[in-house]
Amino acid sequence: MALSRTRLCGGSAVMLLYGIRPAGVTPGCCTLTLVSRKLRLGGQLSGLQQSYSTRDQQSLRERVGSRLKWANEKYESFLQNNFPRFYLLYHTFMTGAKLLFRDAKEMKRIRVKMMRQSQSLQQLPYREVEALRQFRRDVIKAAPMVLISIPPFANYLVFILMYLFPRQLLIRHFWTPQQQMEFQQIYHRQRAQHHAGVLRGLTMAVSNITEKPLQRQLLQLCNKIERGAHPSVSQIHAVRRLFVGPPLGIKRLKAAHMRSLSCQLFLTPRLPAFLIRHRLWGHASELLQLDRALSKLGLHQLSDQELRQACYLRGLDSTRLDVDHCKEWLYNWLQLSTRLKDSEVSLLLHSMVLLSLNYPTAAVH
Repeated sequence: MALSRTRLCGGSAVMLLYGIRPAGVTPGCCTLTLVSRKLRLGGQLSGLQQSYSTRDQQSLRERVGSRLKWANEKYESFLQNNFPRFYLLYHTFMTGAKLLFRDAKEMKRIRVKMMRQSQSLQQLPYREVEALRQFRRDVIKAAPMVLISIPPFANYLVFILMYLFPRQLLIRHFWTPQQQMEFQQIYHRQRAQHHAGVLRGLTMAVSNITEKPLQRQLLQLCNKIERGAHPSVSQIHAVRRLFVGPPLGIKRLKAAHMRSLSCQLFLTPRLPAFLIRHRLWGHASELLQLDRALSKLGLHQLSDQELRQACYLRGLDSTRLDVDHCKEWLYNWLQLSTRLKDSEVSLLLHSMVLLSLNYPTAAVH
């Protein structure tokens, strides 16, 4: 009478599923207790399954990784013993790929830091500025090879081209140490062919100078270099005003003169004059910012390789000099560049010839 059909049915279902219930316990309470126990037990089992599944996945990855490492070591040993020349190419390529991937990660880190801290290029330390500059040049040079390798089976052609034309098609990461030195000497000889063009442009500009003292100082500077003597920083700094406006400011240089300067930075001279002028201004300003960052860091913080690379970038054939002479030359360069204003970057470009052309080579290896 007082018991409802639902209550009776619930109690009957509990007794049928779990046996006779204890005295004094209502059927609804028993049902909730049993359901909660099942849920807790199910959760514990699920957690154990996930734990075992994660451990199995980690163990599987470790086993696969160790097998791949073993197979790669066997393959490299086979190449080294049977095909030593191909092994050198393969090893250089794999090392270069790792270095390029490392540089890409470093670029991402620098860019993220600049965005989060609202930093400009001028606020970055020297090594980060240099890394950004070099990575951009590497990507531009590697882009054609990447585009060629996109079609199916084109990677075989890419490997052939890489083997036949490593200097023209590959970036520095994929060169052997011997190739790096050899290619740097080749590139320096190429830009040295245009030193005479830069000096010719300076000599021709003498007649367009209205101030007689400055005209005389520039003529003496050009004559001294043509005689094979090395100029001092003070002599170059004395004519700095000529490189702001006419006749030697970047906006006033003639096309042939600008093409000779472009070759000092390894820029193509086969462009219209207005594009050459724009590129010269951009690269010269970048080099000036790099000098300022290097001055803050200090030359004593650079490794021997960084020191040689810094000299080579600024026009000196550092492969033929010892470290002490490289440091001395770079110190003199910074004495000049850190005193220049942004409007005087044309003098910085000309100094790549003025300071390097007759630098003593008594320390040749």
